[in-house]
Amino acid sequence: MRTIRIGSVASTLAIVAAVSVAPSHAQLASQTPQAALAKEAGTLSDKFSGLARVMAGKYDWKPGEGVRSVGDVFNLIVTENGVLAGTLTGEGGGRGGAPITDSEKMQAALKTSYTNLKKIIEGLSDSDLKAPVKLFGMDMTKESAIRFLFGDQHEHLGQSIAYARSNGVVPPWSK
Repeated sequence: MRTIRIGSVASTLAIVAAVSVAPSHAQLASQTPQAALAKEAGTLSDKFSGLARVMAGKYDWKPGEGVRSVGDVFNLIVTENGVLAGTLTGEGGGRGGAPITDSEKMQAALKTSYTNLKKIIEGLSDSDLKAPVKLFGMDMTKESAIRFLFGDQHEHLGQSIAYARSNGVVPPWSK
């Protein structure tokens, strides 16, 4: 009787799983990094502006002392988008400004900040994506800066979803 090593079986299963969920080469080749990142900006825009709408009237809520409020998180996202836009264009900016507390103005600010960011990302060449920049004192490429801030924003999206659910609010895309 032959014995099969568990490690070999596990490796084989891992490879099969990876191949079965990985997009085909044709799918990857059809979408540029700029298009993928712009699409991600659109997704983040839709989700944050949707949450800003359904959380109207709850912008002051926070789960405890020393933690950002609902409105603080939304304002942070608008600021981050301005910082990233300034980093990508070399124009700086995006910092400061009075916090937005009105729901409709917040939704508009989120949408506008992402629309601006999408246009900038779509206008970047492949060599632009590889250009060095400094973001929050760290050296990286423009593409890395986009991915870094989008990763951070996904964390804040999770935070915002938890805030909504803690207030009995269902995110609009979850219905």
